[in-house]
Amino acid sequence: MGRLTKNRKAALDKYDLEQTYSIDDAAGMVKAMTSTKFDASVDIAVRLGVDPRKANEMVRGVVSLPHGTGKDTKVLVLCNPDKEEEAKAAGADHVGLDEYLTKIKGGWTDIDVIITTPNVMGKVGALGRVLGPRGLMPNPKSGTVTMDVGKAVTEVKAGKIDFKVDKFGIIHAQVGKASFDAEKISENAKEIIQTLMRLKPAGAKGTYVHSISISSTMSPGVLVELKSAV
Repeated sequence: MGRLTKNRKAALDKYDLEQTYSIDDAAGMVKAMTSTKFDASVDIAVRLGVDPRKANEMVRGVVSLPHGTGKDTKVLVLCNPDKEEEAKAAGADHVGLDEYLTKIKGGWTDIDVIITTPNVMGKVGALGRVLGPRGLMPNPKSGTVTMDVGKAVTEVKAGKIDFKVDKFGIIHAQVGKASFDAEKISENAKEIIQTLMRLKPAGAKGTYVHSISISSTMSPGVLVELKSAV
């Protein structure tokens, strides 16, 4: 981590691995413990009491973060020529179809989100083995398979993200950057947690949320008290 500044050292000295903190305090602590030499990502990890192998316990959804992620999300729109201008006007980084399908087949995946229209989904679906493992496969549930490509691009650029529980029952998502005010990190994190509470699957038994932690690329995870976030 390099040399510690006085403020970072003081923050790390106050940090208690076992203690839970209010979501506002946790956001402030992560900021204080993070080096300012580069703008680190701030992430949330929520461990749920679900078995994602069971269809009725899968947790997946979308959320629009009130303050965005702070990340410049690279968007590829795969569409026919009649939708290209709409996608470009909305700020898509790459727009096209066959040339990009060929690039992806060759291993190119230098994008964060792919948006496509239903009428070309057959072609895109054929690349499932490349896109699926990288979390890039467009999906109607996340709003990335739509005829309204302009709106979809605008929303993604503004901070709309989709999330899915991993095989260990954990949701991971970016809630900002270390340069954000602690209040903005906290509000983004609350938006995700409240969305997760609304998405509780009927099949989930027992405790739904086991733990919540916020961390940056440069800090340990700070445990969050659930009642402070809902």
